[in-house]
Amino acid sequence: MKSLLMFILLGISISAFSQSRINPVVKNYGGIFDIPYADEKPDPSLDYKIIIEIATPSDKPDSTNWALYNVARLINLHVMGGVPKEKLHVVLAIHGGAAFSVMNNEAYKAKYGVDNPTLKLFKELDKAGVKMFVCGQSLIARNIDRFKMVPEVKVATSMLTTMTTYQLKGYAALKF
Repeated sequence: MKSLLMFILLGISISAFSQSRINPVVKNYGGIFDIPYADEKPDPSLDYKIIIEIATPSDKPDSTNWALYNVARLINLHVMGGVPKEKLHVVLAIHGGAAFSVMNNEAYKAKYGVDNPTLKLFKELDKAGVKMFVCGQSLIARNIDRFKMVPEVKVATSMLTTMTTYQLKGYAALKF
């Protein structure tokens, strides 16, 4: 009887601390936990201008690009923290091995033999207002056809010029 009571109490205490992930803006990616007791939170009065260098490729061709998934988390975290979606100005500078993730499904499947698992995430990031650019230098160096890319991503001269331009415009720089 005593062990049953301990088991029940343990179950109650575990469930009291467990939470479900929430997705306030990017609905199918970047799930986060609400931390209502946090002492440090985003400032909802600020305009968040963020440029993110995306260089990390997918671990496996059939898995969603983690770096792009993390962009969804960043958006969801700021909105959960009280920042209005309209005050988030997020720009991506995609390059290196991550450039392969911008290929449309036909090109991706021809290269890897599987559907591009990041296609839906690109659509959701676009819907959330994220501006996405891929480095033109990376496209050429990796033989990625610019006519076989997802429509949500545009071509930039380079990641280097995109990063410096947005930083000079006052954007905080992150790298995933």
